[in-house]
Formats: sequence, structure tokens, C-alpha cells
Amino acid sequence: MMLDTLGVGLLGTRTAVFNKALKYSQSFMSYERSSVWGKSELSLPPHYAAFVNGIAVHSMDFDDTWHPATHPSGAVLPALLALTETLPCRPSGLDLLLAFNVGIEVQGRLMRFSTEAYNIPERFHPPSVVGVMGSAAASAKLLALSPAQCAHALAIAASSAGAPLANAATQTKPLHIGNAARRGLEAAQLAQLGLEGNPEILDKNCGFGVYYKDYSPSAMPDSGSGDFKWMLEDQNVAIKRIPAHLGMHWVVDATLAARAKFEEAGENFDLSRIRGVTLRVPPSKYINCPFPTTEHQARHSFQFNCSSALLDNKVTVSSFSEAQINRPALRGLLSKVKVETPEDNTPNFDKMYCEVEIETDQGQTHAARCDTFYGHWRKPLSQEDLVEKFCVNASSVLCTEGVEGVIDMIGNMERVRDSSLLSSYLRMSSSQHQQIYRRRRL
Repeated sequence: MMLDTLGVGLLGTRTAVFNKALKYSQSFMSYERSSVWGKSELSLPPHYAAFVNGIAVHSMDFDDTWHPATHPSGAVLPALLALTETLPCRPSGLDLLLAFNVGIEVQGRLMRFSTEAYNIPERFHPPSVVGVMGSAAASAKLLALSPAQCAHALAIAASSAGAPLANAATQTKPLHIGNAARRGLEAAQLAQLGLEGNPEILDKNCGFGVYYKDYSPSAMPDSGSGDFKWMLEDQNVAIKRIPAHLGMHWVVDATLAARAKFEEAGENFDLSRIRGVTLRVPPSKYINCPFPTTEHQARHSFQFNCSSALLDNKVTVSSFSEAQINRPALRGLLSKVKVETPEDNTPNFDKMYCEVEIETDQGQTHAARCDTFYGHWRKPLSQEDLVEKFCVNASSVLCTEGVEGVIDMIGNMERVRDSSLLSSYLRMSSSQHQQIYRRRRL
């Protein structure tokens, strides 16, 4: 989870939304400074480093996804890495791992208090609600706050939670992750200074319960008892292969399988021969975008991801560029796609499926169904493919030494004495090393 989050975050530093947030954040000053990933000579106040790095992680919707539905890592890791650089006694790798796990655990526990939370959201973006709580909990753990201070940190964080889903498919959506990382870190540090909130915030319907209609909290098993078990022991996360909403991964895999059947029928793949395409997907308004005009809309469009996969026989990072989105052939194909939502297709990342049916001008049909895409927690990426994804993403920003250094540190994190050293590798940009190479030649 850490390795994938850093990889997509590094790639995200090349996006427009990241650069706008970075420009804004550079106007703030403080004595304490933390690294901006992929920027060798830039640092920011810790809260703003967490903010911009969190935005980078979600800027392409390329970060991990859990069930119940949220993006768990992006709100936690940027806050922790910003904090490790400011503490007088630098945390070990094991300290960092434990704090990270605490941040993930808190998110999972809170979401499991609601049946509504298991489904694709309708009203608010989950990382903006549970992510800030995870960031606060993880930061409180790394700061070694007392139990009372931890309770206040969560109460403070709850007052910064929530973002409407109407801002999905826009440049504002990545800010939800950045704000969660930043506000959670701030909440823990405010609690450390003695600021207090309602210590019963998690127990009240007028507290954290305002975010879920059926919120019903229960007591956790004591961590010292044999009944306690970390949630990550029972369920992995989904690691994305394409930079788009998780639902798109079912669509792409089903589309590629249907396209292969079309070709296996002994016919050349000719778009002009396609009369229509039917998608059978779960109901969800915010990822049903028939004619996207921006990269963020395209990342949330069943129709676009199907059409792009049909046209190119793949979907990649470059598929969401303006030039690719506006291709006449793709726009023409979009007009042939219709969406159906069968009653048995639940809007739930653990239960949903996608069927794609291609109809030709001769009345022939070629159909395929995807129940579990490669990268889902039921069908996880191999370690080799996960590392390859990281390398492709990170090498677009870091030099070889930086890429290899991150892989080595993450792979051996439990034996690392100073986890803040990870930030030194995250600053080894390829542009910096090119400048050094030129100076040496001169």
C-alpha cells in the first residue's frame, strides 16, 4: 500500500491540480519544513506538504481502494511522512508502519459501523470523512499522544470532515485527500497542545453519526486480548492498473474480453461495423458520464473507459489526455454506447459486475462479463506487477537511485532505524540529477 501510494503520488506531481495547489501552498512559511515529493529543492510547512502530497496521490484517481468504499492510504501516508521530518526523535520504520496501520484501522472500523458505507457513495466522498479520522489517528500514534489526547484529536478531526460528491469528476476531488491528510495532522498537533473536543464524538448520532444514516457504533475488542485482529489481516486493498475510478476496472476488463471475442470470430476489428455497445453496470450517477469533456470526467465515465478500451485495445495513463478524449473516432463510439443497470447488479465493490455486449451491423453479438478484475482484493496484483507499476510511475519523476531507494526502504521498513530517510529518496528528481550531470560535464 505504501509503495503504490508513493508511486501514484510521484506521478501525480505532473498534474495541473497538483501544481495549482503547490503554487498556493508556497505562500505559507514556518520554521518546520517537510518535503514535497519529486521536488528536490522544495519544502513546505508540514501541513501543506501533507496537503500537496495528498493531492498528488489522488490527482489521477490512481490510488488504492478498500471495502467499505474509500481510498485509505492517501490520507494517511502524506501526513505521516511530513511529520517524520519534524520530530526531534526520528521515528523508526516500525514506528511508521504501526502508525500507518492505525490510520487504516480507524477508517475501516468507522465504516463498518454503517451498512450504507459498504456501497458506492451517493452523498459525500468517503476519504473526506473517514480519511481525516485516519490521518488524525495515525499522527496521534506517531506523536505518542495519551489516550485522552487521541480522543480529542479524533473529535477535532471530525469537525473538518466531509465533502460533497458533487465535486467528483472535477479538479476539486483530489483536494479531499489532501485536506484529509492536512487536517488530520493538524488535529493531532492541536490535541497535543491541549485543545479539547467532545471525547464521545464517535458514539453520538450528532457526532460522527451525522455522516451515515444507519450509523451504529460498537465497542472494539481490547487490543491486549486474543480477540483483537487487524482488519488488514482479513482483507487486502484493490491496487489500480489504470488511473480511473475503481468501477472502470470492471468495465475495461469486460470490454477487452468482448473485443477479443469479436476478433476471434474471424473478422478484422472495424469500428464502423459496431452498431451499438451495451454496458450492464451498477447504478451510480456520478460515474455515468456519456460524453466527458475533461480528464476528470473521463476517469468517472463508464462510457469513456469502454470506448477507449474498444478503440485502443488498452487503457493507460495517456488515454485521459485532452487529445485522446477529443478524438473523433472515440466521440463517435461514445454515441453508440448505452448503459443498463440490472436489479441484481449492486453498487458495491465487493458484489458488482460488468457485462459488455457489442452488436455488429450484421446483427451478431459478442459479450463478456467481469466479476473480479485483476488488482481487486479477491484477485490481487502479484508483487512483481505491483513493483513494476511503482517503477513506471516513479521513474517519470525520480532518478534511478531514488526509485531503487524507495523500493528498498519500503521493502525493509521494519528494519529501518530512521523512517525520515525515505523523504531523501522521494526528493531525488530526475531533473536534479540531469542538472548535476551537466555541471560535471562542463
